[in-house]
Amino acid sequence: MSKYTTGEMAKLCGITVRTVQYYDSRNLLVPSALSEGGRRLYSEEDLKRLRIICFLRELDLPINSIAQLLSEEDPGSVIDLLLRQQEQALRSEIAERETRLTKLEQLTRELKSIEHFTVESIGDIAYMMENRKQLRKVRAVMLGVGIPLEVAETGTLILALTTGIWWPYLLGLLAAVSGAVWMVAYYYRNVDYICPQCHTVFHPGFQEMFWARHTPTTRKLTCTHCGHHGFCVEVCRREGE
Repeated sequence: MSKYTTGEMAKLCGITVRTVQYYDSRNLLVPSALSEGGRRLYSEEDLKRLRIICFLRELDLPINSIAQLLSEEDPGSVIDLLLRQQEQALRSEIAERETRLTKLEQLTRELKSIEHFTVESIGDIAYMMENRKQLRKVRAVMLGVGIPLEVAETGTLILALTTGIWWPYLLGLLAAVSGAVWMVAYYYRNVDYICPQCHTVFHPGFQEMFWARHTPTTRKLTCTHCGHHGFCVEVCRREGE
């Protein structure tokens, strides 16, 4: 059976010799034997015990608590629970770091698209990244209303052309117009814009927003704060504003 000296035990567990000696002085790790010269010698079981002690110390468990735990009749069940908790904590940390990495990658891509970079640009990008989920919800609501109305209008038109019965189509057209009015009003209430010059988040007038040239993510507007006229980035309006 293998026997390890204090120095070998310390090296195998990545700790100092003084730490091994300290655990011995606290009766946490008593050597299995002594050499003829009086040197401490440890067995394979002692090495396993030391690794458990080191793990529990990494969990910030006090020495007294470790001593009590190892003195239990079935310490394995408690250690198994601690291992599971540590695994869950590490998985949560990995997930959090992956989320931060994704945001960093998004920020890097956004910065490459900015011609004139300023410190304020980072704030704008961060706001937009946090805001995209809410903006997608707004657009999803509009699609959820618009698509059924479009299907109903088209279906009633086909029915009218094939049967000559026009009143369902007229009802469908009325519903489509009403739905369109509601969607425009809903969209206006739930979006704001970021000015690329002063970086202010502002809410434009209805007529200006309705008639303005736009892309899927921007609209050409006049900032209500600095008066700049140009394409402004669309974001979801915060609740209560």
